[in-house]
Amino acid sequence: MDCSVKKQLIGIGLLMVLSLGIITGCGAGPTNETKNIATNTEEDKVITFGTTGWTSTQAPTAIVKLILEEAGYTVKTRFLAQPIIFEGLKTEQLDFFMDAWLPYTEAALWKKYKADLIKVSASYKNAPLGWVVPSYVEENSIEELKGKASKFGNRVVTISPGAGIVEISKEVMKEYNLDDYTLLTSSETAMLAEAKSKMSQKEPIVFTSWRPHSMFAMLDLKFLEDPKKLFKSDNVYVISYKNIKKTHPKAYKILSKWSIEISDLEQMMLEKEKNEVPFEESAKKWITEHREQVDQMLAKE
Repeated sequence: MDCSVKKQLIGIGLLMVLSLGIITGCGAGPTNETKNIATNTEEDKVITFGTTGWTSTQAPTAIVKLILEEAGYTVKTRFLAQPIIFEGLKTEQLDFFMDAWLPYTEAALWKKYKADLIKVSASYKNAPLGWVVPSYVEENSIEELKGKASKFGNRVVTISPGAGIVEISKEVMKEYNLDDYTLLTSSETAMLAEAKSKMSQKEPIVFTSWRPHSMFAMLDLKFLEDPKKLFKSDNVYVISYKNIKKTHPKAYKILSKWSIEISDLEQMMLEKEKNEVPFEESAKKWITEHREQVDQMLAKE
């Protein structure tokens, strides 16, 4: 493993430890009874989003942050590992998460927390995910990887531990008898850096991927076929805690009308990757181009 990947893994470990302290530590935050104290006529105007390091989370969060600010809210974001975001929603220390892949990819997390959480709206539907390889790789199916581990460096590269696509990948390796491969967890950034490095040398690599993502605009990739259908296309939801309708009724109503095209998110991601355009800037552009939709969310005449 190269030094950059090792550093990413160390950073993930530290993030998990610090995040647990933020969410569960003694005195870490208000209780369900003391959080969001409001008068009978006005709700608390501070909204907190949980966000991951994934661009699929950051881009839509940037858009709705501006929409909620237009509605008069103060919006905060907290960078956390995905499992901790679900816990933070349960304890109402976080208000929304923009990137829950259901019913399949994050089935285990949803089963654990579904008694406490709700789906607010579907951001987009039928989002594909799975294992990808460069188009120049001759293999077209996960089945064809068996017995060829050395060709791919004996590993499948993926994102941070705890993510749904990582858990499914573990099952894939077991079901396809890929015992001679190691599932290398890192960050999205580290995974893509390795993919680009390998592809610049026309070397084979297997890694996890999903849409929306700028990688499909930047790199010539193909999804490996999955005959056992362990990877399934998902809907991507905005989720919150069950009491959100009472705690933040206006914010809930606004986000219940939210949706976006996958292609719009991929364009934002591509602009950030190629031209270093911050998501905050491309979010402003998206709002300008979708003013009618935004006004409907805000219930403007």
